[in-house]
Amino acid sequence: MSQSKRILLINGHPDQESFNYGLSAAYRNGVQKSNAQYKEIRIRDLQFNPNLAYGYRKRTELEPDLIEAQELIKWADHIVWIFPVWWGSVPAIMKGFLDRVLLPGFAFKKREGSLWWDKFLTGKTSRIICTLDQPAWFYRWINRGPSHHAMTKLTLHFIGIKKVKITAIGPIRLSKDSYRQRWLDRVERLGLLNR
Repeated sequence: MSQSKRILLINGHPDQESFNYGLSAAYRNGVQKSNAQYKEIRIRDLQFNPNLAYGYRKRTELEPDLIEAQELIKWADHIVWIFPVWWGSVPAIMKGFLDRVLLPGFAFKKREGSLWWDKFLTGKTSRIICTLDQPAWFYRWINRGPSHHAMTKLTLHFIGIKKVKITAIGPIRLSKDSYRQRWLDRVERLGLLNR
């Protein structure tokens, strides 16, 4: 009997009343209809300082919530990120989470005397589900998808997560309930399929 997939959902929106939390609930509903294991991190609920005060020059002690987040990331086979794109990037609280959690020694290690590094989170897969106030095609082709590039190439690929899919939803601003419901249904199906 094969082991069930371990899925971790990380929500980076600071407002729990946002559509992003509706997307999280839809994904969770889908997973619960499958045989996968599921855990969730709501970054807004964590107690931590998002500022990496000394960069990598000096260690900043991890708060208990961040230690637990690292354990969950290690546990997961598939990591789903849900966040709004703000100013072509992720919300500040999510950027702080990435800075504080994906540390050398945990997510990667620079090689002595080399420009290369070792990637510690290989073998995992990931999906980005992000909301936009512009059409997804416009964000990708005209604005060149800066948050997509930053999350896939410069973050997830950097730490060893090579298989990353993107679901970009937009425009959300001024969207109708029927549009949002279609996306909730699609995201629930992604959860059901563990993708």
